[in-house]
Amino acid sequence: MVDIIGKIDKIMELIDYGHYITMNQGKLCGKTTLLSQLAERLADDYICASISFGTTENKDFESAEAFCRMFLNEISQALAVSSAPIEYAEAWLNNDVQDFQPLDFHISKMCKATEMEKNKKVVLIIDDVDKTCNNRVFLHFLGMLRKKYQFARENKDHTFHSVILASVTDIRNLKLEGINIISCSAVETEGIMNNSPWNIAVDFDVDMSFNTEEIAIMLGEYEADNRTGMDIDRISEEIYKYTSGYPFLVSRICQQIDEKQDKEWTENSVQEAAKIILSEHNTLFDDMFKNLENFETMYQFLYGLLIVGESKSFALYNPDVQLAAMFGYIKQDPETKRAVVANRIFEIMMTSYFVSKDANAP
Repeated sequence: MVDIIGKIDKIMELIDYGHYITMNQGKLCGKTTLLSQLAERLADDYICASISFGTTENKDFESAEAFCRMFLNEISQALAVSSAPIEYAEAWLNNDVQDFQPLDFHISKMCKATEMEKNKKVVLIIDDVDKTCNNRVFLHFLGMLRKKYQFARENKDHTFHSVILASVTDIRNLKLEGINIISCSAVETEGIMNNSPWNIAVDFDVDMSFNTEEIAIMLGEYEADNRTGMDIDRISEEIYKYTSGYPFLVSRICQQIDEKQDKEWTENSVQEAAKIILSEHNTLFDDMFKNLENFETMYQFLYGLLIVGESKSFALYNPDVQLAAMFGYIKQDPETKRAVVANRIFEIMMTSYFVSKDANAP
């Protein structure tokens, strides 16, 4: 495990200030691991309810009643296994809460109670918030949280001290007339909401990728246990050369060398591990191919960048740039300020995919 304490420290600063945060990062970028460690860190000074919508069902978002029941149950279960008193965890369950107005009141009551009795504020973390196709119910929930946040700033309400919403999709872009680009196709809805109900969120500028120093620290701890004789600095630089610090790829290369290459930590071993990863099926690449097929204009953007050799601007107001950057496929070159593929493994994988598609085209 790479030591991510520095990243957690930056998030803690935002939480201590009472910010509401949107954390949208690409697939397997380490969000869930970071949130787990963050929840442990919060336990000393806050009541932390860390939940996920990843295991919820579509029926949980079909109505306000279903959502409220699911939400309160998730909160109660999360608090029951946290450092919070069990009585407080159980008190979150309330069968009378069947709509957003009573949910509003119940949240105020529960947050005020722990502030008054335990002198602790409540932090809410929700992972996988983009796993529902029903934007309407979820947007009502976000709108309620926004209103409570604004009233609490004026000392007119009690609510969660800080809220973190983690996803691949940027929740601030959700609209009733829009598309949940992770799970859904375009949907027809009643009414239009032009303003994001989550425009209160601060920018999340914590870099989730690992730099060479962080990789070297991890390898140093590994070397202390295994005494392989590796050149830590050279190996960390070689791993970074192929991955640009993408968490899943860093971990996968290290796993391959440790388990499949007899712990032979050389630059050649890193290259061989990268070849193995490029030939395997995994969730990250499966998701990449799905997104390339689902988003035609992003496909053409990346095709032009890799196959045609076009120079592309890294302008985030361009929907294709925004989408590719959100998925973690591209980044801005620090020198040219142009768009480049995020890492060498992605570059090889996407190039091979495009070439294969062209070869099999009718």
